[in-house]
Amino acid sequence: MDFLDYAFMQRALLAAVLVGITAPAVGIYLVQRRQALMGDGIGHVAMTGVGLGFLLTWSPVWMATLVSVLGAVLMELIRWYGKTRGDIALAMLFYGGMAGGVMFINLAPTGSNANLTSYLFGSLSTVSDSDVTAICVLAAFVVLVTLGLRRQLFAVSQDEEFARVTGLPVRVLNLLTAITAAVTVTVAMRVVGLLLVSALMVVPVAAAQQIGRSFAATFAIAMAIGVSVTIGGTVTSYYQDVPPGATIVLLTIGAFIVLTALAAPLARRRARGTAGGDTTADPAECAIPGSRAAADEVGV
Repeated sequence: MDFLDYAFMQRALLAAVLVGITAPAVGIYLVQRRQALMGDGIGHVAMTGVGLGFLLTWSPVWMATLVSVLGAVLMELIRWYGKTRGDIALAMLFYGGMAGGVMFINLAPTGSNANLTSYLFGSLSTVSDSDVTAICVLAAFVVLVTLGLRRQLFAVSQDEEFARVTGLPVRVLNLLTAITAAVTVTVAMRVVGLLLVSALMVVPVAAAQQIGRSFAATFAIAMAIGVSVTIGGTVTSYYQDVPPGATIVLLTIGAFIVLTALAAPLARRRARGTAGGDTTADPAECAIPGSRAAADEVGV
């Protein structure tokens, strides 16, 4: 535990825990909406914010947050109105964001490709006190939204038409999901990196779905996996001198493989329990996604 003697590791571990909580908390809604790669697209746009931060000598984290939110809103507008040309517009947005980040950071007096690399792939030693403060504030926003509005976000993620019929503001909730995803990307970029953050938003959720029998269980398991792999990856990168972002993602994929291997035996055990007359299972846990029963599970 000697790594706790170093201030930079204390900051890195705190940031890692917050990332482990927030990334799956948002990712579960993106997976339900079949927008698993949205985080990757936002990460490309966030690069422009990082470059602008260096160019304007302002906090790269806060500037990346602003640009990411604007990019996420634009992505939602393209999804609504883009029609057949929407994929081309999104491609230009993603690649333009990456190119803008490289250009701005090279124009900045104090910027360099080395600075950009730490944001692309994560870096433990460069997490500053101001970064930790920004991450704490942004993570609090993400947790409040994803937990406080979980019923509404779940309903919209499962079936937009049904949610609209029930009177939910579907477009507002879709925008809020996109904005929350953008904030999560900037929360995670100092630990995991912009190019790898999408994996931490998606893979823990996919792993949790292998054994989770309800939305609530999947939500909790995904966050537990997220916290475990971010802490494990951060500590491993300290002792082995390996990139933290890559280490965290590989541990996450390892967790997915393990839980996938355990899923089949668990399913057989549950099937035997059902065949033996076990009626203790909660009907809501077996609700069909997108059905009224699934919505009732979270109280919509």
